[in-house]
Amino acid sequence: MNPQLVMAAGDPGSTDIWAVANSPVLWICALGVFAVIFVQCILYSRAAKKAAPHVDMPINEVKESFRAGAVASIGPSLAVVLVAIALLALFGTPAVLVRIGLIGSAAAETGSASIAASTMGAQLGGDSYTQQVFGVAFMAMSLSGAMWMICTLIMTPLLKKGGSTLAKRNPAVMALIPTAALLGAFSALTIAELPKSNVHLILVGISAAAMGLCLYLAKVLELKWLKEWALGISIVISIVAAYFLHTA
Repeated sequence: MNPQLVMAAGDPGSTDIWAVANSPVLWICALGVFAVIFVQCILYSRAAKKAAPHVDMPINEVKESFRAGAVASIGPSLAVVLVAIALLALFGTPAVLVRIGLIGSAAAETGSASIAASTMGAQLGGDSYTQQVFGVAFMAMSLSGAMWMICTLIMTPLLKKGGSTLAKRNPAVMALIPTAALLGAFSALTIAELPKSNVHLILVGISAAAMGLCLYLAKVLELKWLKEWALGISIVISIVAAYFLHTA
């Protein structure tokens, strides 16, 4: 995006960032991002249905996997929504929609924006947060998110080639690597939260207990839908518990 197009909407020295934060250029970018995401969803869904017969996967299992994925995404999406609401006051609706619609980390991109603002002697949301600072901070966020996508574009074919080679040599190891990677990634994220405070420690225990209880009840009562909803339920319970623990 050309910063001059954005800054032409107002006065670079003005602290009224909404004149540029809600500019038509940013709305077009936001709509474009979600249009690409929508097209990707259609293409991936068609590709999955087309590939299912080749791996002896019945169409009903394909539909169940789609439903399970959609339900499981509700919980993590709530966290994204909460972060988006917090960022609206700083960057406006179009900029936030563009950022949450792409690969990236809200914490990393907010940090990038904060660093960019500090190099101009300003602070996000402060009295020195002008339209010019907003433009530079948003560009920093965009470049940060772009690096995620570029790395994904470059590394995915390389990892796929390595995975295919390993699968031919030792299929058993290749079957374990994805599971081990997921366990390692989520374990690292969980462990990183434990030392922050007693509240974080309690919330990790609450979320683990809620998830375990949902999976246990789903198995005992043979409720397949509960297994699909387990992640979303545990996240909602954790968010509610966090609210009461912080306000107590």
